[in-house]
Parts: sequence; structure tokens; C-alpha cells
Amino acid sequence: MKHRTGSGRPASPKRIRQLVRRNRARPARLGRAPGKASRAAATRPATDSRAQTTRTGARGEEAWRPPAVSVIIPVMNEKRTLARVIREAYRVHPRTEVIAVLNGSTDGSLAIARASGARVLVFDRPLGHDVGRAVGAREASGDTLLFIDADMVIPAARLRAFANAIERGTDIALNDYSGPRKRPVVHNVILAKHALNALLGRPDLEGASMTAVPHAISRRALAAIGAEALAVPPLAMTKALHAGMTVKRVRHIDVGMLNRPRTKRERTGSLEPLIIGDHLEAIGWWLKSDGTAGQPPQETTPRGGDGA
Repeated sequence: MKHRTGSGRPASPKRIRQLVRRNRARPARLGRAPGKASRAAATRPATDSRAQTTRTGARGEEAWRPPAVSVIIPVMNEKRTLARVIREAYRVHPRTEVIAVLNGSTDGSLAIARASGARVLVFDRPLGHDVGRAVGAREASGDTLLFIDADMVIPAARLRAFANAIERGTDIALNDYSGPRKRPVVHNVILAKHALNALLGRPDLEGASMTAVPHAISRRALAAIGAEALAVPPLAMTKALHAGMTVKRVRHIDVGMLNRPRTKRERTGSLEPLIIGDHLEAIGWWLKSDGTAGQPPQETTPRGGDGA
């Protein structure tokens, strides 16, 4: 489930670019707290690294092999479920790396993530799930990037469907979840997802979206849209479709049932306006691109000045 703080997105577009593009993670000793730079600006995450999968050669020596699947998990105060989530993540593929993006956690989740063997990126301030995914994607090594949440324990047997779809050639493998629609009044977020997919010429996707986990993307898709686009999930999917990526609904996982209720947060800071705004941003980008799949966005010259 998303977690946002304040009246809007916790990181500006400029901040996202700084987090995702420029600041490569710096190695830190296992169990060591983040350095002063991380505490002060949350722009250079401290990291812990787990050795990647190895194989034994004919002479008994071990050869390093890069991960096939990178599982990215944003974490903010999820000590109740985190160890189980990471355990299932490691079972997705024999060569899996797990990247836990700890942001604003104060409940001991950091110690759990380290003890579970995940590679840990640490930020003192909350980033939100979407920015956390963008940061984790920038650091991932696998050809398949699988995104899950730290508060939902999904068995590896169900998560493998998304990784397998990418391995078979799909670029974006979506959770086949459209939310509750058979109600007198349908939630505005559900309507926004359906409307965007229809505008993109993909009504077959119904309400499936990169806003919902689990979902997976290929390395090719990441290169096409850029890691920073993942900070706005509807925009990321819009850019992927515009670039001609293959997007499919893969498996139904009812995240609505898995998400634990957070009624206090919903009363004081509903995410609905933020998610609707994300969809409007995606629609705006699509319209500026002429809504033509596989074509670059239209460049516009501002009026006045030297370009007049």
C-alpha cells in the first residue's frame, strides 16, 4: 500500500531525478547506521549487499553470476510482515536479488531487512512507494524487475507468474486486478484506471495498472521509459505503451483483500487526489505526444524569445 506524507508528493520531480539518476548507492558495512550525508539530505542511501547467486564449476570453484530477477520492496515501518515478504521474494528465482528501500522507518524494519539478507538502501525521510520503486529500479541488476510491497505477504509461487511472463518476452506484466466495480458508486481511482487504459487504446487491460503490485518490467522497458518514470506509475505505463512495449495482464492477485486497513491515514490524508493527479499527468503527457504508439513525443517550441 502506498504511504505518502504531507499535502502532496514527498519528493519533487527535481528531487526524484537526483535520487534516481545521480546518486549511486555507496557500500556500507553490514549493521552500520547510515552516514551523515544520508541523515542530512537522504540523497545518498547507505547500502548493505548480499552476495549474488553462485555456481560451482568442474573444479569446485565458484563463479559469480548476476541476478536474473531483482525484487524491489519499498519499506516504511513494516516490521510485522517484512521478514516473510523478503523470504518469499528470494524464492521467486534461483538467482534473485532483493532490494529493500527503507524510507522513514523507525520501527526496527531496518534491522529485519539486514538480517533477512536483502540489499538495503536507507533514507531517513519517507519517499513513498512510487519514488522508492524508482530508486530501487535504478540500483537493480536483474533483467527482470519485480515490484512488491512490504505489507503484503504473497507466496513466491504466485509471484513467479510475473517473472516468468517477462522471461517469455512480455515487457510489463501487470496484476490482473481492476478493483471492486460492481457497486452503486465506483471509486474514482478505479474509474481513472479504466479511463486511462481506454484512452491509451488498451481497454482490454480494464483497470490493471502499474499503480498496483505485484507487477514486473523487463530491462528493455526500463531502458525505454527511464527509472525516474516509475515515480508516477500511470505515466510509466503510458510511456511504455507509447514506446511499443508489450503490456499484459498476467495473474489476478486481490491486493484489496491483502491490504490491511489504515482508516486513520485515509481519514487524515487520503491518497485519492494524488493517484488521480498521477493519471491526469499521464493523460497530459499522452495528449502532448499526439497519442501515437511507437512515436516520439511532439516537441513544442515556446512562443516568444529567440524561438519565436
